[in-house]
Amino acid sequence: MPLVTSIIQKIAPQIGAVVVVDPEYELVGHITFKNGKKSFFSTTKLNINGFGSAEIAKDKGYSKFFLKHFGYHVTEGQTFFNQKLCKKIGNERDIDAGFEYAKLIGFPVIIKPINLSQGKLVTKIHNKTEYYQVAKKILRANAGLIIERFYLGKDYRIVVIDDEIIAAYQRLPLSVIGDGKSNVTELIQRKQDGFIQNLGKKIIDVDDFRIKRKLQKQSLNLNSVIPNGKVVYLLDNANLSSGGEAVDVTENIHPDFQKLALNVTKDMGLRLMGLDIITQDITRPMVDYVIIEVNGSPGLTHYASIGDIQTKRVEDLYLKVLKALETEYNSEN
Repeated sequence: MPLVTSIIQKIAPQIGAVVVVDPEYELVGHITFKNGKKSFFSTTKLNINGFGSAEIAKDKGYSKFFLKHFGYHVTEGQTFFNQKLCKKIGNERDIDAGFEYAKLIGFPVIIKPINLSQGKLVTKIHNKTEYYQVAKKILRANAGLIIERFYLGKDYRIVVIDDEIIAAYQRLPLSVIGDGKSNVTELIQRKQDGFIQNLGKKIIDVDDFRIKRKLQKQSLNLNSVIPNGKVVYLLDNANLSSGGEAVDVTENIHPDFQKLALNVTKDMGLRLMGLDIITQDITRPMVDYVIIEVNGSPGLTHYASIGDIQTKRVEDLYLKVLKALETEYNSEN
């Protein structure tokens, strides 16, 4: 059963709520609160954020515009579109214009779909050939893409509910650690087996073109035997849903970054939010940072898998969400 579904079923009785879950996939459910309020949920999406704010958060281009308007540091970048949409909206920002922009800000750059989640197709590209290969893949699956400047630093996520920081963690890209005997394919499979055992599903897409490309950049391939103890990164993006790992820093997040996350949540009109940023060290006073994106329905399954403390934090978060949904009913009536 998916984590959010199981958590909601576990904690709902604490506030006298009744939960009905779709029995086939267990991804969608309906909550009836003690006071009569009713609410649906679908995977990680609950009715905690207003519709408009949730839609803005989902669109990387729009959310970046408003974050910049509010005075936050955001990744430098622009949106570009497939031919069909360019003609429809009378816009010339097509795939070729995207390449010119990538040249302008300087390779390497990050290219990503405009509204896909979980790090899908997010790629670090270094030249013209890579740009067109990846841009074409994205525009076949998505109406638009974003090209962004590449920033050095550590990748963090801060999770907020209302005026409270629930969790903060560094996200590390998918990697394997050599043992001096196994090749990359075997090491990946071992890691995949761990995900299946702990999360009940496959996480790593072994056919992901980005893995082979990342290995080539390191003069490696899937048959390479990795020396004992050597860490080999297989992706550039640090999304946990792509196989990345989390290092919990909740207890040590500096007040500067706590304030940043709380302010962003309020300015974006959200109650529940995951703030993804790049900075040097989230546990020290804030010198500089850049916001990668905001997420109105942050997935926390992989974070919860770190240990019991993290699982408890996620359960507490969803209990707060359910209470907020129930309280919202009282304030409206």
